[in-house]
Amino acid sequence: MLLAFLTTGGSDLSPNTWMQIALVALAAAAGMCVLWLGDAGRRWGALTLLLFAALVALTFASIAWSVEPAASWLEANRTLSYFAAFAAAAAMARLAPGRWAAVTGAVAAFATAVCAYALAVKVFPATLDPSDQLGRLRAPFDYWNATGLAAAMGLPGALWGGARRDGGRVLRALSPPALTILASVLILSWGRGAVLAAIVGLALWFALIPLRLRAIPVLALGVAGAAAVTLWALAHPAITHDGALLPARTSAGHELGIVLVAVLALNAIAGGVLAVGMERMSLPEVVRRRIGAALLVLLALVPVAAIAALAMSSRGLGGELSHAWSTLTNPNSVVSNAPGRLAELGSSRPRYWSDGLKVGEHAPVAGTGALGFATARTHYSTDPLLVQHAHSYVIETFADLGLIGVALSLGLLVAWLLAARRAVSARAGPAAVGPPAAGHPADAAHPADAGHPAAAGHPTAERAGLCTLLAVAVTFGVHSAIDWTWFIPGVAVPAMVCGGWLAGRGPLTEPIGVAAGRRRLLDAPGRAAASVGVVAITAAAAWFVWQPLRSADAAGSAADAMLRGDSAAAIADARTAAASDPVSVDPLWELSALFAALGNLPAAHRELIEATALQPENPAAWQQLAAYDLQHGRVAEALSALVRARALDRTSAQVAQLTSQAQAALHHG
Repeated sequence: MLLAFLTTGGSDLSPNTWMQIALVALAAAAGMCVLWLGDAGRRWGALTLLLFAALVALTFASIAWSVEPAASWLEANRTLSYFAAFAAAAAMARLAPGRWAAVTGAVAAFATAVCAYALAVKVFPATLDPSDQLGRLRAPFDYWNATGLAAAMGLPGALWGGARRDGGRVLRALSPPALTILASVLILSWGRGAVLAAIVGLALWFALIPLRLRAIPVLALGVAGAAAVTLWALAHPAITHDGALLPARTSAGHELGIVLVAVLALNAIAGGVLAVGMERMSLPEVVRRRIGAALLVLLALVPVAAIAALAMSSRGLGGELSHAWSTLTNPNSVVSNAPGRLAELGSSRPRYWSDGLKVGEHAPVAGTGALGFATARTHYSTDPLLVQHAHSYVIETFADLGLIGVALSLGLLVAWLLAARRAVSARAGPAAVGPPAAGHPADAAHPADAGHPAAAGHPTAERAGLCTLLAVAVTFGVHSAIDWTWFIPGVAVPAMVCGGWLAGRGPLTEPIGVAAGRRRLLDAPGRAAASVGVVAITAAAAWFVWQPLRSADAAGSAADAMLRGDSAAAIADARTAAASDPVSVDPLWELSALFAALGNLPAAHRELIEATALQPENPAAWQQLAAYDLQHGRVAEALSALVRARALDRTSAQVAQLTSQAQAALHHG
């Protein structure tokens, strides 16, 4: 929970930096445990880890050629922390493979708690967020699509908790209310990408796990509860529409709270009854097969009905498909920010994707540097819309890291899929049979339903849990293909944990875990040397991750010192900021302002010149220089800098305004 609430949208430097350092330290500790306690055997997932490490290295290396190296440094730190979470999970899967249920349950509980808070913000707006006048749910990430993704990632785990054979009655009774919370947030965030990702994740879960007949009534209860909550919310504009006043939001929120409590209580009762019923009921095989066949027929009829409806429309099947495609790919589509957006096909993403491809085409091999899209985009686009991300991992990677980054990412994906396939393989062991048809006897009651002591360690039970982790990771991956939510640690780190566990687990029949005997330091000099290396690398990585935060803190101290009238301390702190983050122009701008305030105009100008040399492809550096020159009567020099700024940012209203001022000054002068 701290991960979601402290890091929020991933842009607050201080909490995100400490989170990154903590993850690096955790990964190092897990690696040391594997080194000294791990059982001998194949290093499952080693290729995946190696490729992930190579992607981290490329991200750090891109600082050297980035159009905005300070942003690339921050993105490299984030990528390193994701790798650390992935590697730590892989290590723990090797050391304690039997704890798979705790990981699966923790991800589901995390998502449910985050979504419960998102609803609580609507229930108690005056207490939790009085300034939020948006109808869409966006807490705690300040981005509605991330909140919707968190809900989508929680669905497979909540469904597994209600359908699993080795869970207690309380857990199974609480699963429908959890599903209600998750599904309600999924819809009330109005995130179409999150809905798509949820559908893909649940489809994969149902395809892989032989618990279909048990899961369907659990899912039905959760969806029914979510439908009741959503329909009530839709009938109250103060909940779902933008701009409602705080008194109206507070009154409607309290009513929503009453509805939520009532629906969740009824769902819990129904879930308890269902849990008892599933323990006692055992359907004959013939009935199970008929139900499974009926479900498959109903599922097959869905696309048939959709095609028939399109064919009977005024445009016809071909016309409807052509219209849908043109709407989906239209970069000028306007989409509402109201509940009706769930039924709209248009999106602004084609505009972002087009810009990302333009950026990548101009630097196809190595890209413009990690997180360079936002700066490089203005070189080629005349769209005045402020866009920070390309809204697609593939396209942003092409723009930022070029074909090298795309190739590394593709290799990493293939290696991870092969590793995950090993973990969830139907041939994991004699007891871990593959997923049967919808009416297979495995959907029947199982001894574990009555609390069978061996159930939790049964390979089939573990395979179901690992398939749930796979569904969570795939849900995150699908959403990352059409949005920028991988930049948000609150949803990315849980996905990294799921993916890392699958990569490190290996086949279910492999004898992994803690070694039988203790390893002594003197008897293993190689391991001792490796341990020293791990500690040294971890310390260096933590120091490197900390430097941008150190620079920001020093810059803040410089501003405070200047307010106190201590100019010497202010200059010293600003120089510390510049030394701590030598690729950032912000400390140089601060130094320039300090020198200007002290009357040292040549030094102030020199710092701005240095900023343009440090980041020559950043239009902001040239704009700052032009503004200074214009302020101090260097009109010709200002116009020269503005020409460069205009070439790098074809959309800036500030550059256009400064240009007009400079031309007027030149004319009157």
